[in-house]
Amino acid sequence: MGSRWHEVDDYIERAVLGEDPDGERTLAAQREGGLPDIAVSRAQGRLLSVLARSVRARRVVEFGTLGGYSTLCLARALPDDGQVVTFELSDHHAQVARANLDAAGVGHQVAIRVGLARDLLHTLADDDEFDLAFIDADKPSNSAYYEAAMTRMRPGGLVIVDNVVRGGALADADSSDDRVRGSRAVLERVGRDPRVEATVIQTVGSKGYDGMLIATVLD
Repeated sequence: MGSRWHEVDDYIERAVLGEDPDGERTLAAQREGGLPDIAVSRAQGRLLSVLARSVRARRVVEFGTLGGYSTLCLARALPDDGQVVTFELSDHHAQVARANLDAAGVGHQVAIRVGLARDLLHTLADDDEFDLAFIDADKPSNSAYYEAAMTRMRPGGLVIVDNVVRGGALADADSSDDRVRGSRAVLERVGRDPRVEATVIQTVGSKGYDGMLIATVLD
C-alpha cells in the first residue's frame, strides 16, 4: 500500500500542483544539508497555502522551520506586506532555511527566531495578532505551543498541528512514546477548549500514515 501512496502523491503533483522550482530547490537543499527528511509533502505544503489564503492570512507563526519548505509554502500565500515568524531550534537548520527562503524571493517576509521555542515563547508578547499558526516542532511540547499561539490568534484564525496521528499510535492510551503522548495531550486540550472548533484529518501519502489537527478560533 505504501508504494501506491507514493504513486498517488506523484500523480497529484503532476495533475494539480505543477512544477515548483523554488520548492524543489528547497527540498533538495534540505537533503544536501543533512537535515532529516521530515518536511511536509508537496501536497501538504499546498494545503498550508490554501488554508492560509482561505483566511486571508497576513501574519503567520510557525513552530519548527527545518529547512524552510513549509515556511516557503506559507509565505507565498501572504500579501506583500505579510510575515511569517518561525521558531527553529537548530542554528544549522535556520541557516539552510534562510538561504532557501532568500533564494525563493520571500526571505524579507520571514523572521527566524533561533533557539528552544519553549524558551522563546515570551517573544510572542510583542507580536501583532496572527491569522494562522502551524505547529510542527518537538511533539511533547505541542500543548505549550498551542497555548502560546492562542494568546496571539485573531478570531477566525486557524491553528494547525502536524503529525498528530503517529501512524495510528494516537489511539494507544497506554503509549510510552512522548511524541504520541504529546499528540494526545494537545488533542484533548483542544477538545476541551471553548475558544475553538476543531477536527483531525487523517492523511496518507509519501510521508506515510499520519494526520493534522485543524482548529478555527471562534469569535
